[in-house]
Amino acid sequence: MLLIRCPYCGERSEIEFANGGEAHIARPADPMSRTDEEWAQYLYMRDNPKGLIAERWRHAHGCNRFFNALRDTRTDRFVMTYEMGRPRPEIDAATAAEAAR
Repeated sequence: MLLIRCPYCGERSEIEFANGGEAHIARPADPMSRTDEEWAQYLYMRDNPKGLIAERWRHAHGCNRFFNALRDTRTDRFVMTYEMGRPRPEIDAATAAEAAR
């Protein structure tokens, strides 16, 4: 069983959570001035790295709050979670290497 640490409730089973997609995607300031191609880029195009990615998660069957997580896509390991509104943490080489295991 995969355990995910909610920053508000602590560690819980993965079945309590819902993925909300890539984190830190800024909405265009003036969406009406965007072309169809630019709007499609904003809505649908996301990174799909092999390694660490910042994602939004919701504790759907718990506190029902959103939070961000750094997850390694190669191992499905959560490196860390942090509250919404905080910037993406910088990860040093040691932490990235640990996540790859």
